[in-house]
Amino acid sequence: MRDLQIARIADEIPDTILFTEHPEVVTVGPKARRDGVIVPPGYDTLDVDRGGGITYHGPGQLVVYPIIRWEGDEQSVPGVIDRLEQWMIAALQDIGVDGYHDDRMQGVWVDGGKVCSIGLSFLKWVSRHGLAINIDTESGRVEALDGCGLESGLTTSLHALGHSLDIDGLLIDRSRVEQALIKTAITALGRTPLHPIDFET
Repeated sequence: MRDLQIARIADEIPDTILFTEHPEVVTVGPKARRDGVIVPPGYDTLDVDRGGGITYHGPGQLVVYPIIRWEGDEQSVPGVIDRLEQWMIAALQDIGVDGYHDDRMQGVWVDGGKVCSIGLSFLKWVSRHGLAINIDTESGRVEALDGCGLESGLTTSLHALGHSLDIDGLLIDRSRVEQALIKTAITALGRTPLHPIDFET
């Protein structure tokens, strides 16, 4: 991700969005380290340099990394975060789920629970890190964490909230959410997805 950010700064690649899923790990941002946030036993942890506190990653979650150079009037950290929130809200709307912003914490919320976390790092206005949306994470794993300073239980998944099928009765899974994000990227981000590539690391 850092290499892609450097490549984007050098104009060696266009704006690029990565869709992935990680093995279970809790990432710990600088704020969480400064505040002395303790991750409960039973979770692997990894220190990262994006904004925010602690964030759960694991199976059943879609992670989205926008390696994007933000231009002109786009160059506002709160503005970029808002734009990414609106992108996720639009994608959820596409599958029939009402998402929204809650002043308690940046990210996207559904039915009183936070389902999507956002944390970014910028270099020369090219972003890395990004969004993590909990779709059908293992029951209780993300809920047990005081994610980003919220009390435990507030961060949850779409399936835990009862949103397992989309408006057409199809399973809401990682692939379905990816499709919705690609479909809404033009309007929400002002970027047109051109060349999807499947790759293994």
